Amino acid sequence: MADSVEGLGEQVEGEVLVSGQQGYEDARAVWNAMIDRKPALIVRCKHADDVVNAVAYARDHGLPMSIRGGGHNVAGHAVCDDGVMIDLSLMRGVEVDAENRRARVEGGATWGDVDGETQKFGLATPGGLISDTGVAGLTLSGGIGWLRSAYGLCIDNMLSVEIVTAAGQKLNASETENADLFWAIRGGGGNFGVVTMFEFALHPVGPQVMFCAPIYPLEAGAGPIRFWRDFLADKNDKVGSLVEFSTVAESDDFPQEYWGKRVFTIAAVYAGDAEEGEQVLQPLREQGELVTDFSGQIEYCEVQKLFDALMPAGDFRCYWKSHYLDGLSDEVIDTIIEGNKSSPSPNTLSSIWNFGGATAEVAADATAFGDRSMPYMFSIDSVWSAPADDDANLDWTRSFWQRMRPHSHQGRMYLNFPGHGEEGEKILQDTFGANYARLRDIKLKYDPENRFRFNQNLKPAS
Repeated sequence: MADSVEGLGEQVEGEVLVSGQQGYEDARAVWNAMIDRKPALIVRCKHADDVVNAVAYARDHGLPMSIRGGGHNVAGHAVCDDGVMIDLSLMRGVEVDAENRRARVEGGATWGDVDGETQKFGLATPGGLISDTGVAGLTLSGGIGWLRSAYGLCIDNMLSVEIVTAAGQKLNASETENADLFWAIRGGGGNFGVVTMFEFALHPVGPQVMFCAPIYPLEAGAGPIRFWRDFLADKNDKVGSLVEFSTVAESDDFPQEYWGKRVFTIAAVYAGDAEEGEQVLQPLREQGELVTDFSGQIEYCEVQKLFDALMPAGDFRCYWKSHYLDGLSDEVIDTIIEGNKSSPSPNTLSSIWNFGGATAEVAADATAFGDRSMPYMFSIDSVWSAPADDDANLDWTRSFWQRMRPHSHQGRMYLNFPGHGEEGEKILQDTFGANYARLRDIKLKYDPENRFRFNQNLKPAS
């Protein structure tokens, strides 16, 4: 094994690390502190040919592979035990073609990398809500961010990719080239290969946008949330929004009387003129007594970083689960409020996300992501510090998730918020629906031995 690892090191321009080497421990660490896996080796790739060599090595030695983009996946799919971890974190280049409104993005880039380059030209593509989230992981399972109402999901703006398959082939995929593969990776996750380059469409956004963020005490009850639900009914083409439940920190940013108390923020970004957005969103800030209000016209790049401080990499243990919702009735709102009274960790969040607009306009069979008719999503984002508190936080999250299950949209969940994937194949069948069988057929074509299985794994069709 040692000789073969040395040989791989001579083939790749990047770095090959094994346990005990300097840099190995840092390279295997990911954002969720619960994840403690030890790959047999880590290949830190500098370009697509390094990825080809890493895939070939894993195949020739019968080793499983995991793929690290940003390392932000809550289930820790980036890291495998006793296999080859293909680390793309050195591949973070972003090239912007402002005239044609296109961006080429390497597979290890984060959304902060992308936004930093595209905003130089007043352009953006839909990304996530945290700037150090990896582009690849977020995108391949759909990609839900602030711009979803105006411009859809990340996958709806993906024009083409360069991808290394399980056979070690470097392919291009788009609507006109390897179209079946392109269909599958738009929602099917990392099941089909290692994406080394994305091409995205860009849209005029910013640099200033209107960000709405009034914070209400939990005791305000359902009224402001019901207003938010009804207010957005005719604005889902311009407003990406969520209601986020949290605990007030002991900080001078908040009145001391609210320290340690549960609150909810009605957060929204207006995808259009910032002045117009401020007027449109003003009523969301007038639904009763506020804890405080962080609303204002700010730079889009700053909006994309606002949630970073809540989720610093490697500091917390995390377990997130989700449901797409059939609707947001008064009963559902009451259930969500009641559930948020009892979180065992003050760092835990949960959120109601609106859909509609450009996201809903895409046909269910147009991408592997599937049906877009869900009007809302509910996510439970449990975050805590001590390993001794694992059971309490996992049990609470799962119990809350089960209470919400009767309100789910066809039993579907957002596969970037999957818990630890413990539902297995059942949740994939429910989530992909009519697209499930087609995905397994494409998996059989491109990865018949299921070498890419550290993900929300689709088994190849028999």
